[in-house]
Amino acid sequence: MKNINLSHGISRHFPLSVFPVILSIFWLSCANAAPSPDLWPRWQAQTSDSTTTVDHRSWNLVLQKYLVTDHPSGINLFRYGDVSQEDGKKLTEYLEHLQQVEVSSLNRKEQLAYWINLYNALTIQVILDHYPVKSIMDIDISPGFFSNGPWDAKLLTIEGEKVSLNDIEHRILRPIFKDNRIHYAVNCASIGCPNLQPVAFTAANTEELLQAGAKAYVNSPRGARMVNGKLLVSSIYKWFRVDFGGSAEGVIQHLRQYAEEDLAESLRTYSKDLRYDYDWSLNEPYS
Repeated sequence: MKNINLSHGISRHFPLSVFPVILSIFWLSCANAAPSPDLWPRWQAQTSDSTTTVDHRSWNLVLQKYLVTDHPSGINLFRYGDVSQEDGKKLTEYLEHLQQVEVSSLNRKEQLAYWINLYNALTIQVILDHYPVKSIMDIDISPGFFSNGPWDAKLLTIEGEKVSLNDIEHRILRPIFKDNRIHYAVNCASIGCPNLQPVAFTAANTEELLQAGAKAYVNSPRGARMVNGKLLVSSIYKWFRVDFGGSAEGVIQHLRQYAEEDLAESLRTYSKDLRYDYDWSLNEPYS
């Protein structure tokens, strides 16, 4: 999420008694905002005939060991509290390995898998570094007094460039690959987010995982559901509406591509306003 810097002289213009109200309005505006695609040209370079592959086996092992994929809710949950010191070290080493990759020497499919895995593995590490925590929104390590969350912190160095989670999603993945299914692939460690996939993305399986992720999320209560005759959808479709046709009609058309049975029938003639919902609670199992 983007940072919004307010004037340091705010107390000179508003009595301190109204400052909590101003903060509430600020956080509400943050919850309804998201970065637009903003191409970082540096990462457009690729080597189309490259046969180089990136080793994601360590990430696969972490996912297989700590990701719960059979929860009754249908949500894939990560057992952050159970991650051993040894496996935490493996995750750190995996991220160090990815930072040594010459991304521009990869072909485009390999790059897509690389950036998605990098984003997801880094998100898990951020949570582990601050665990226990109730929500990723509480990890305010981004620069700026009014920062919210970890997304703007420059946590990695790739080919000499400092890179943040927001850089990966909004300056690389969205503008370069131009595929709205990427929103079903990157995971923000929250209940409301599309599922973290149980296997690493690769050049060979990315298309299958993107399709599966889109279908699963759209047909889950987190993605879209009818409530009292109104269509309640994930706030993802509000924050990133530009990627889903730029309008409510565009969002509905997108949902129709993946909707099954009852949802598909409801969407067939739906023309009312959309309502939005999102749960920022940490995606971990609860006793």
